[in-house]
Amino acid sequence: MNVEEGIVGIADTLVTSGRECITARKVSVYQHGGGVFFVMTSGLRSLRDKTVTYFEDALDAREELFGRLFHAVNLFSEQVRRVSHEDKEALTGGGLSFNIHALIGGQMEHDKEPKLYMLYPEGNWVDTGKGTPYQMIGSTGYGKPVLDRALRYGDPMRHAFKVGCLSFDSTRISAADVDFPLDVVLYEKGSFRMVEHRYYKEDLAPLSELWQQKIRDSMSDIPANWVDKAFSKLDGGGRPTPVPKAASSP
Repeated sequence: MNVEEGIVGIADTLVTSGRECITARKVSVYQHGGGVFFVMTSGLRSLRDKTVTYFEDALDAREELFGRLFHAVNLFSEQVRRVSHEDKEALTGGGLSFNIHALIGGQMEHDKEPKLYMLYPEGNWVDTGKGTPYQMIGSTGYGKPVLDRALRYGDPMRHAFKVGCLSFDSTRISAADVDFPLDVVLYEKGSFRMVEHRYYKEDLAPLSELWQQKIRDSMSDIPANWVDKAFSKLDGGGRPTPVPKAASSP
């Protein structure tokens, strides 16, 4: 999430491989010159590991510092295409897709404000905008409605963090491949310093329980006059009102 005050990034740590589940970091933070940024990934773990390894090697070998964050995004994109050239055909032959996605966010020396980019498996990327101040990768369907309804660019970082955690909780409840621990990265505009923190299930259990109860309470608080229009078609015994049969043809 990229709001006016800065960036809030949230990543789960569950990695599934067949019937096996392990915990592994999906976000890495890099200090480069006077700037700082994170790389967050989803997709096959082997693609993530190889791409990040190539990226860090290219980063270490680079003499020129990044002036803008999109320069780092372009370098990461080059490594994605390199890994695609090496592994895509073999993966496809094995029935797997080349499905790495990445979120890259932060601020470099010549960026006027924090930037957040989403990078696709083909190596192309998009920026966030004030109209939609977030990007999601991985299991996106369950938590996206929360962000669409509750997040705006002008919201404080603390509000964005709350919305992000509730979005994650909605995803965790419904998706089998998302779970704790939860890694969080926070970047305040102009600070050039990234903060990291890890939450475990017990840390956010009270929030999850409160969120669930709030949803149920909200259902009770919603006026029911519009519901009555449909349920008024039930007779007093709770049975559907009979629908007249059409006259049979001679």
